[in-house]
Amino acid sequence: MRSRLTGCNEWIEFESTQEMHKVLNGAGNIDNFLATFDGAPFEGMTVRLFNSKTKLWSIYWADSNEGKLDPPVVGSFENKVGHFFTKDSFNNKDIVVVFCWDARIENNPVWSQAFSDDKGKTWEWNWYMFMERSFN
Repeated sequence: MRSRLTGCNEWIEFESTQEMHKVLNGAGNIDNFLATFDGAPFEGMTVRLFNSKTKLWSIYWADSNEGKLDPPVVGSFENKVGHFFTKDSFNNKDIVVVFCWDARIENNPVWSQAFSDDKGKTWEWNWYMFMERSFN
């Protein structure tokens, strides 16, 4: 979405590449996300860690625009759909963030993100990634 939490309905479509590697004997993974926005290169990185005691995943994000590690979204999967939440701020406003991983179609997972500025009563879904797994 071009503008978040503004009532915007304009979506931006773009191609990207994402490479994921397992780490910590399978208790986590790291990926590198590459894209171009308005002609400028963009790079993101995700670190995902599974806590075997709590059975929860913590997902951390950093990108070339901000240069910082965002607070983790934390959650779990049920029936191949995962929901992960955190509190954050956006444009000096307190928000709740949710990531949704839908892995019901094995080689075509869908990731989406939503923000709520009313403590989770309503959600603005502002990013969808429709993935196609390649095997090299």
